[in-house]
Amino acid sequence: MRKFWLLFSQSATIALGILLVITVFKPEWRIWHNASAPSGNPGAIAAAPNSYRYAAGKAIPSVVNVFTSKAVHTLAPPLSNSPLFNPFFDGQAKSRTQRVSNLGSGVIVSTNGYILTNHHVVESADEIQVALHDGRTLLAKVVGTDPETDLAVLKIDASNLPAITFSQSDKASIGDVVLAIGDPFGVGQTVTMGIISALGRSHLGINTFEDFIQTDAAINPGNSGGPLVDTNGNLVGINSAIYSRTGGSQGIGFAIPANLVSKVMDQIIAHGEVIRGWMGIEVQDLTPELAESFKLKNGNGALIAGILRGGPADRAHIHPGDVLLSVDNQVITDSAALLNQIAALKPGQNTTITLLHRDKILTTTVKIARRPKLEINTEAQP
Repeated sequence: MRKFWLLFSQSATIALGILLVITVFKPEWRIWHNASAPSGNPGAIAAAPNSYRYAAGKAIPSVVNVFTSKAVHTLAPPLSNSPLFNPFFDGQAKSRTQRVSNLGSGVIVSTNGYILTNHHVVESADEIQVALHDGRTLLAKVVGTDPETDLAVLKIDASNLPAITFSQSDKASIGDVVLAIGDPFGVGQTVTMGIISALGRSHLGINTFEDFIQTDAAINPGNSGGPLVDTNGNLVGINSAIYSRTGGSQGIGFAIPANLVSKVMDQIIAHGEVIRGWMGIEVQDLTPELAESFKLKNGNGALIAGILRGGPADRAHIHPGDVLLSVDNQVITDSAALLNQIAALKPGQNTTITLLHRDKILTTTVKIARRPKLEINTEAQP
């Protein structure tokens, strides 16, 4: 037995010695050397600690630069009022045309050439070019836009493109690490890193339908339409706007969540536009004082501030001053939630509405109409 243990200890000592030599002089021989490479991709480079190279490497090929231009007609002032120029110039302002360029970002969402970007990036453009990651620059056409969410879908004539993968943005949490990819200030494709600072941001006055992801990942002019991705390189949102006093990033950026993006994109591809429900009402949030005056203990609901004469709500005998409490048994938390709930309804369907009218809770039926198109000028966005 003693001889056995002596042999074992000598073998263990020799093995540890060999392991020490390998670790010091030949670390590349270690069998665990590639253990940190992403699963399912044996040829991938091992990820360094605290690195997001895998996420960036996966998403970057799907990101494009969007170059737009449009003709602007202006009046050129006369060159001079001097009589010496009278034989050649009549002294009157001349009309001239110049081209104005704009820069934004976008992300490939299908292998056959569909690209997502912001409405305000391509608004009024008469020529759109898309620069791909592989160096190609192609002309793009607008499939459709949705000014009320600030989204647009483009199409290029190409195939076998690297399409980004959508994540389930409703599972995102405050504190999750995210990367913003785009072309800020035209310096070239750039990746910035931050966290999700807040979810469900609304009442910002940026879009009609707002459900923003707020992030402190640096977003600057030129990032518009580019992706916000998670640490797996999947699309969390489309970067759309920033809060800034200087025009540059101040750590408050807003992205349209992927779940909303997907719904809008599908409708644009199918119909060329987004079809939403509409009731013809103007609503506002219930303040604590208003909720108390209406004897609403939980504060849920939305106050009807105005009714379009002849609209669906007017025909259902809903009045200004009523408080909408639920739509199809879904409780209304505030005016933004009400707007989204009504928009999700199909035009032509009958919808059950519960409301507070003169201290009485009533139920009525409204026939939903189609929301009219609304053109929005989005300014002061990246």
